[in-house]
Amino acid sequence: MKTSRYAIIVAGGSGKRFGSELPKQFLPLDGKAVLMRTIEKFDEAGATIVVVLPIEHQEMWMTMCKENNFAVTHTIADGGKTRFESVKNGIAAIESLADGDLVAVHDGVRPLASVELINRCYDNAQETGSAIPVVNPSDSIRQVIDDGTSRQLLRSSLRAVQTPQTFRAELLKGAYDVEESPLFTDDASVVESAGHQVTLVEGEVTNIKITTPIDMIIASELIKESELSYSPQPPLS
Repeated sequence: MKTSRYAIIVAGGSGKRFGSELPKQFLPLDGKAVLMRTIEKFDEAGATIVVVLPIEHQEMWMTMCKENNFAVTHTIADGGKTRFESVKNGIAAIESLADGDLVAVHDGVRPLASVELINRCYDNAQETGSAIPVVNPSDSIRQVIDDGTSRQLLRSSLRAVQTPQTFRAELLKGAYDVEESPLFTDDASVVESAGHQVTLVEGEVTNIKITTPIDMIIASELIKESELSYSPQPPLS
């Protein structure tokens, strides 16, 4: 039986922290909306795509797609009050989701995840049940204690977590069939709370999350560098 690939792209940002009236997932990044770039990567990886958007942003998004001739097929699901609710709505929006299928959950404002990373997550999830991309932190880390003091943490034992966090469908569906908890910080924590161990895979330092204006500048430079480094071979004569 063929395994189907799905992607739930969560795009619920308001733009307030970014300092923009336009939600950051809709901001232009080198001539194309951030969310459009994100969707295109999963389309290249062969995924059926569900985009989770707040109801108040959906008309704006559909207008943007029409005006920009953005034709990548995707389903729109209603965003919830929290990320947990949004992912749950995204799961429910996938028709005919079968055990053994693979579901990637990704931040809509991570437009630079490579197709190679996406494929790596799907492949590892198929083998082990889950795939959580991580990178080594570059900064020293300290933990603040309740009494106001702090202590150093061993950086070599820590990992910074990214998306797409990818799972076999039966694990993700079962894990999300619970009441929300404040302990749920991402999809991995939801799945772990259901008693499943998660598998870490190598992420990408370029897989940044657009959170502040400086992130847009960095993302733009990374796109330019990627385009410059790509030199297609001339056709055979």
